[in-house]
Amino acid sequence: MEEITITVLLLGDEKCGKSTFLSRISQGRNNLHGATCIDLLRDMDQPFVFDIRSRKGQYRFEFYDTSSPESWRLLHPDLVVICYDISQRLSLINLQRVWVKEIRSTFSSSDTLPLLILGLKRDLRSENDPNGIIYPQEAYAKAQEMRADKYMECSAVTGELMTEVFDDICATALKTTTDTGGQSEGGCVSM
Repeated sequence: MEEITITVLLLGDEKCGKSTFLSRISQGRNNLHGATCIDLLRDMDQPFVFDIRSRKGQYRFEFYDTSSPESWRLLHPDLVVICYDISQRLSLINLQRVWVKEIRSTFSSSDTLPLLILGLKRDLRSENDPNGIIYPQEAYAKAQEMRADKYMECSAVTGELMTEVFDDICATALKTTTDTGGQSEGGCVSM
C-alpha cells in the first residue's frame, strides 16, 4: 500500500504554544492526556513527522511551524492550522490581522485550503486577566468571520482536549486526500 504524505502547517504568533503542542503530539497518542513531562522538539528538526495508519491507507503527516520563517512560505500545505494563545488578546487579534492575510498572500490555493483555528494554553484562561477573558464563543465567532473550517482549543501542558484536537486535525487532513477535500461544507464548526 502506497504511503500518502500530508503537509500540515501551524502558523501563529511567537510563543503562542505551537512548539509545546507539537512536542506533546510527538510523544504518541497514549501520552496526549495528563500532565506528563514534555521534551520540547527543536525547530531544526522540522518537519515533525507522524506516521498514521487507517483502514483507508498509510499516511505520513509532516507538521511544520513558523519557526523557520523563510522556508514555510515555500511549502504547499494540504492543511493550515492557525494557532493563538488563549491568554493573550493580541494573539487572537493577530489571527485575522496578520495570519489570514499571510495565508491569502502566500498560497495560491488559499480559497480551497482547509483552515483550522486552534486556541492553545487553555490552562491559562483566567478570570483575573487584565485584558479580559477570551471565551470560546468569542474565538469561535472570530473563526466564523475568517471563514475557518473548524475551531478547537486545548492545553498541551495539562493534556486537556489534546486527543480531541489531534483527532480533528487528522480527520480534516485525511479528507484533503479525497475528491471533496478537507473544507467543511457548512462553514466553521466547533470541536
